[in-house]
Amino acid sequence: MFGKQTKTEGQVAEAEQPQDVAPKKKSKKPLLIGLVLALLLGGGGFYVTWAGLLFGSSTEHAEGSAEPNPLPDISFVPIEPVIVSIGPGAEGRHLRFTAQLEVAGSHSAEVTTLLPRIVDVMNGYLRAIEPAEFDDSAALVRMRAQLLRRIQIVTGDGRVRDLLVTEFVLN
Repeated sequence: MFGKQTKTEGQVAEAEQPQDVAPKKKSKKPLLIGLVLALLLGGGGFYVTWAGLLFGSSTEHAEGSAEPNPLPDISFVPIEPVIVSIGPGAEGRHLRFTAQLEVAGSHSAEVTTLLPRIVDVMNGYLRAIEPAEFDDSAALVRMRAQLLRRIQIVTGDGRVRDLLVTEFVLN
């Protein structure tokens, strides 16, 4: 009457396993433990090094930081503004140039005495510059170096350390 259906072993095994079972998720616990340990060890290492417990505290560094280094003995000698016409046919084009000289403190009076000669050297050089040279992006650097060298020749070695350009305006 009723036909017997026989199932093979493979069909029985498939029937016993549910189809909707999701695979087990990996635990995040080891990852969190590793992250916490890394943060603790990093923070502890920083503290030990910062506190001087690892290599010993450096007393010379702590004492030296209380008192700042003294400033070098320098002074600044202002140069009067120089206004120079640019080029032979440049109607209305002018250069306004203002600078200060960085000098050793002991030579400040000597350099101040030589200011008329310094301004004369600057005027001569600035008037000789071609108008096309001002278009170059490195023109100011070149002019500054040339002027400094000429000023050092006029004042003598060791008196003028640097030329600080405070105004450079082309009209």
